[in-house]
Amino acid sequence: MFTEAFALSEDFRKHSAKINITFTKDIFQHQKLRIKMNKDNKIILFLVDDDALFLKSLEIEFSEHPKFAIETFATGELCLERLQNKFDKPEIIVLDYNLDGISKNAMNGMETLDKIKAKDPKMPVIMLSSQDKIDIAIDCMHRKASDYIVKSETAFVRLQASMENIFKYQRVHKELSWYMDRM
Repeated sequence: MFTEAFALSEDFRKHSAKINITFTKDIFQHQKLRIKMNKDNKIILFLVDDDALFLKSLEIEFSEHPKFAIETFATGELCLERLQNKFDKPEIIVLDYNLDGISKNAMNGMETLDKIKAKDPKMPVIMLSSQDKIDIAIDCMHRKASDYIVKSETAFVRLQASMENIFKYQRVHKELSWYMDRM
């Protein structure tokens, strides 16, 4: 009985060590595959919205997760100006569709999206809007937005899911490129 228990505990330890090594290896791979990170190994996230209350609520929600470094902007122009910096570029930009609350002649979300994509076509941009019209969502996707999310009480949960999908896609794309380079 003692030898059986010892053998079981030994098997458990080996199996447990394998799981731990695999988990550690997965974390290492995830960190290695991460495309852009700041010096604190945080995901740099730009939030762009002219609705100060909604912007602040998003900032609070994301700041509760220690993996994010968040920068907020009230206009598309401020975001584009910040994108001129070659260091600490974001991994994802969450961009409001309208952006006309600060100034009527301010650049709207679609113009900002077009300028972001002209500078960096691979930059993931998630569009946010209070409008749930399908034609607006289709227009955003045609302009290479990564996703279109309607502002609602579930917007934060949907943003998280969308970001997870973007990271998975980037990881798979990078792994596929690695394999294709070796063929």
